[in-house]
Amino acid sequence: MIARDLAEPYPHVTTDDQAVDAVRLLAEHDLAALLVLERDGTPYAVVPGSQLVRQLVPEYVMEDPLLAAVIDDRHADSLTEALAGKTVAQWIPARAFKPAFVGPEAGALQIAALMARTHVPLVAVIDRDDDGRRLVGVVSAASLMRHLLDVGGQG
Repeated sequence: MIARDLAEPYPHVTTDDQAVDAVRLLAEHDLAALLVLERDGTPYAVVPGSQLVRQLVPEYVMEDPLLAAVIDDRHADSLTEALAGKTVAQWIPARAFKPAFVGPEAGALQIAALMARTHVPLVAVIDRDDDGRRLVGVVSAASLMRHLLDVGGQG
């Protein structure tokens, strides 16, 4: 099966969207990773949710995990203050996760290899035409596993 057939709709944000809106999208849709596109539809980053959570944890807590035990939910508002007024591009980790993407004709094994190499649970399927780039959808690790189980007769 090819990428066009495996691709499913997936919520995404652009680099210009507000960081707080990206967090809401991730939370409301229970997403494993955040898909970020540039304004023209070019994939910008795919950031696992765990790395976005990391962006909310203050550096001093990362350096001394014992502090996390004494800071409770009453201080949660201070964790999200870092989002205020920032765009997605300004907020996501400095070592942004390069987007994994393929064309619509890529095969399942090609997608699996890319996913394994990049350590990101999403591969965007991008179609290019005279008008530019268009997100066809996303192949998630879960949907790829379902497909591979079905093809292998284990589904």
